Amino acid sequence: MSAYESFPRDIAKGIKILVLDVDGVLTEGHVTMTDSGDEIKNFNVRDGHGIKMLQRTGIEVAILTGRKSKVVAHRAADLGIQYLIQGSLRKADGLKDLCAQAGISPEDCAYMGDDVIDLPAMMQCRLTTAPSNAHSSVLSKAMWVSDAKGGAGAVRQLCEGLILANDGWDEILSQAYGVSPQDCGW
Repeated sequence: MSAYESFPRDIAKGIKILVLDVDGVLTEGHVTMTDSGDEIKNFNVRDGHGIKMLQRTGIEVAILTGRKSKVVAHRAADLGIQYLIQGSLRKADGLKDLCAQAGISPEDCAYMGDDVIDLPAMMQCRLTTAPSNAHSSVLSKAMWVSDAKGGAGAVRQLCEGLILANDGWDEILSQAYGVSPQDCGW
């Protein structure tokens, strides 16, 4: 069964915020460093467009990452992501802080993570998801696994699933772009 067919629409209905890890989810998991110590990360523009479409449905997006990076802050600002928690090595605590800031509970959250550091926060959320190339421990705990790898469309596929589950497809995709769920694999 494909990820399109197995997406848990009933669980995804009513999600208020999508929480994303960065390395291995929004990126392929590679970190390039320059001689001056600056980081270079590659972000997928289709994932970014998925985030923007999801935000138009009223579902917020948050970034919760264990690393600290100016590049991530720039990407979050570029995408209009207001909830950014960096340097969170105890992601369960980071999720608690995020929920307090947003005025929601973990039950209102969907989470996409790819490694063991994500599990304590991920397992508190209503919907747990992972890219196809996540660590095996994360794959075994995820309710839904994307057909795509991290940094290569996994976030886009998740955003589309959330849009569809929350009745936003007609307004966000059909009217604006003339595409049906079937046109996009759903």
